[in-house]
Amino acid sequence: MTVGTAPRLADLTTLGVGGPVARFVATTSEDELIDAVRTADEAGEPVLVLGGGSNLLVSDEGFDGLVVRDTRTGIDVPDHSACAGVTYTVPAGTPWDDVVAEATSHRLYGIEALSGIPGSTGATPVQNVGAYGQEVAQTIATVRVWDRERLRVRTLPLVDLRFGYRTSLLKRSLLAADDPRRDPRDPVDERAPWGPTPRYVVLDVTFQLRQGTLSAPIAYAELARTLGVEVGERAPLLDVRAAVLELRGRKGMVLDPADADTRSAGSFFTNPLLDEATAARLPAEAPRYPAGDGVVKTSAAWLIEHAGFARGFGMPGPAALSTKHTLALTNRGGAGAADVVALARQVRDGVRAAFGVTLEPEPVLVGVTL
Repeated sequence: MTVGTAPRLADLTTLGVGGPVARFVATTSEDELIDAVRTADEAGEPVLVLGGGSNLLVSDEGFDGLVVRDTRTGIDVPDHSACAGVTYTVPAGTPWDDVVAEATSHRLYGIEALSGIPGSTGATPVQNVGAYGQEVAQTIATVRVWDRERLRVRTLPLVDLRFGYRTSLLKRSLLAADDPRRDPRDPVDERAPWGPTPRYVVLDVTFQLRQGTLSAPIAYAELARTLGVEVGERAPLLDVRAAVLELRGRKGMVLDPADADTRSAGSFFTNPLLDEATAARLPAEAPRYPAGDGVVKTSAAWLIEHAGFARGFGMPGPAALSTKHTLALTNRGGAGAADVVALARQVRDGVRAAFGVTLEPEPVLVGVTL
């Protein structure tokens, strides 16, 4: 375990924003990770568990507490010779794209459309990470966690994780009991809210993947066009990974130190989920995707662009929309959290004024609010 003072959270996040921290610990084992969190909780010290820092916006004042980074990596494959499928158990600190690369190179499908997503594996079930028609919820079997309320390690099966669009039980444990975004089935934490770290600290994630040289059925039209197949058809597994990396690269969604468009937290706003009446008030040309139970999903990017915010909006300021993708708020150099928040508010308020829809941020916000 490495203990010390991190210079700034800006050095630990893909957005490159965030002030100093009081104390920093890099843990190399599960026991170290649990002990660091438990000890800080007992002392009443705020805790921020950090993965790849790719879905995080931290205030310029920084974090007056303990920042813990899980540095464990690797993949345990107890049944690699199984006929029907293969189980991967992955420590939370493992870079997510390493898992996708490993799976696709061994002809295992189910996560290939999630190629190129930055961040750690432990963050994927919290957010129910998804892209190009796939979500990690489709392959996750269990998540082992340290439960800060019950003070013990627990294994949460798929049914208990209650995945939704960019959310899960793990993410909702950030919310206070009276927050309207809380699922009424979620247990109420006695000490909620937990602050920037949820009640559950992810230790490892177990995936169940299928064997084959072809991908899962392609569910996203843009990806299908790139591959030259129809939606619902399958394609060679490695071709799908290559196509996704190409598409993400075009949008500035693959980390590249030389490309300022990649200095972001990924998609800053989630695609809105609307009731049918609200969706009906959108312009006829606005995208609409049935999401079940009378819910309609629309495109945040479409709303942003048609509210008057083009790619590169805000340049040459320190914070601006990506020149490749309007969903990404980027640090063009020297931006602070205040700059990013000001831009996010301008975009959110502009969309609300134009369409009556309030965009919700996707990154975890620490010390800042919109």
